Amino acid sequence: MPRISPLPVSLENASPPAVLAARAHEREHAARLTNMKRTLLHSLPAFDALMSWYPLRDSVAPFLGERATTLYAHAISAQTDCLICSTFFRRILIDAGEDPDHLRLSEREQDVVTCGRHLATPPHEIPEELYARITAGWGDEQVVAFIAFGAIMLATNVFNNALGVPLDEYLHPYRSDASRPATEGSHHDG
Repeated sequence: MPRISPLPVSLENASPPAVLAARAHEREHAARLTNMKRTLLHSLPAFDALMSWYPLRDSVAPFLGERATTLYAHAISAQTDCLICSTFFRRILIDAGEDPDHLRLSEREQDVVTCGRHLATPPHEIPEELYARITAGWGDEQVVAFIAFGAIMLATNVFNNALGVPLDEYLHPYRSDASRPATEGSHHDG
């Protein structure tokens, strides 16, 4: 049960500035107005802050690679047990023909996944050896963007988990077996 209900899809109860921000976001990013975004729109500064995910992601993907960027975000979201975000990234992986439960990772991708899990686990530190391997050859701008992208990913996970934002209907088929309620997708005898 959500603690704060997402605004209706029509945004009929949203403030005019929130409606403008939502429509601009949809146009600029060709993105859905998800339950998380419609919940964030109750506070325009909160929406603006967490939607900085998009430019951060776009700054990381060119040097990290599309797949590794998705793996990084998925690892963070799975580690924090964020149903919405982990399922969102499962969808990307599944739609790309991959099995998120049995990924084949290069050493570099494994390091990126491990780094994401470390960021998502208190005390949110990255072991020095892992940090050195991941950031080898990167400049300060790339390192800062990579860590900030991980941090904004964590922030979206915390937001969704703390407010119980409901999973969007379009993501239901992509949920992992571990995240499905016992009555859904399982069969029990007797």
